[in-house]
Amino acid sequence: MNKIVKRILATSLAIVMVGGAFAGCSAKTNDNTTTAANAEAKTYTVGIAQLVQHEALDAATAGFKRALTEKLGDKVKFVEKDAAGDIPTCATITNGFVADGVDLILANPTPVLQAASQSTADIPIVATAVTDFATALDIPADKWTGATGINVTGTSDLAPLSEQAAMFKELTPNAKKIGIVYCSAEANSVYQAEVIKEELKKLGFEAKEFTASETNDIAAVVQTACDDSDALYIPTDNTMAQATGTIEPIVTKANIPVIAGEEGICKGCGFATLSISYDSIGYNAGLMAYEILEEGKNPAEMDIKIPTKEDVIFKFVPERAKALGITIPDNYEEIK
Repeated sequence: MNKIVKRILATSLAIVMVGGAFAGCSAKTNDNTTTAANAEAKTYTVGIAQLVQHEALDAATAGFKRALTEKLGDKVKFVEKDAAGDIPTCATITNGFVADGVDLILANPTPVLQAASQSTADIPIVATAVTDFATALDIPADKWTGATGINVTGTSDLAPLSEQAAMFKELTPNAKKIGIVYCSAEANSVYQAEVIKEELKKLGFEAKEFTASETNDIAAVVQTACDDSDALYIPTDNTMAQATGTIEPIVTKANIPVIAGEEGICKGCGFATLSISYDSIGYNAGLMAYEILEEGKNPAEMDIKIPTKEDVIFKFVPERAKALGITIPDNYEEIK
């Protein structure tokens, strides 16, 4: 092979090698660009399971969605399911979310949390409107640290029960017997009833529980409670929240004052409450979900957020207070 041919072949080979090197660099750059684009385009699907539609729970869900949307924009998609008050349906919904592989589950409130925690030990669960997480998840009091230790975190709706009990002393000083009306199928209500019963006893009241196991029992239970009580307390109870239309005419006819655990129930059938903002606790739950999805936080290690004094406010229904002849202190706000 002569020198000219050898020189041509060598030059051609060099061009091919250099071209290949540039092609390799180009491919690598494209891979990096694609990876960055994929990271930027990461989207999340959040399954929202709500026990029933009523004012408090609706506000909590709305707050949750607003927080995540503010943080993630169109990077988050919500799939919303409503159990229509049927507790077994909660498990059907949460099992469906697990089968669909959602990135996170919002459980609203306690019965949905209980269902979701049975459905998955892997998908992060953020719960809201849960009165006591330890009770809901069967965590012994001596094992409770403030975080669940499992794939669950969230926000509590527990208002200061001792202060709610003190409201009876301030607003109904002539009352002797306080009836506590709630649904016995709701763990959150059982917990509140136990705590406030002891608080009422400390203040010198006779406190008695009146429980309904289902919606059909409520009218009879409320009537019995009115017959045997000077005033009633209804905690943050989802079943009772649905049934304020049933409760209101009974307590009104009996002229029995009702102090409620939250604003929605108070608006429906009570005259006063020390209530939290459900929109606020839902919003805080949304911020926690963001930390899990985008910052990689572990829900097992995230402390449950408890309402502070700044999160609660005394409120009253003017027309009912007037009809009962009860003078409301100046630090109460009207429920309109």
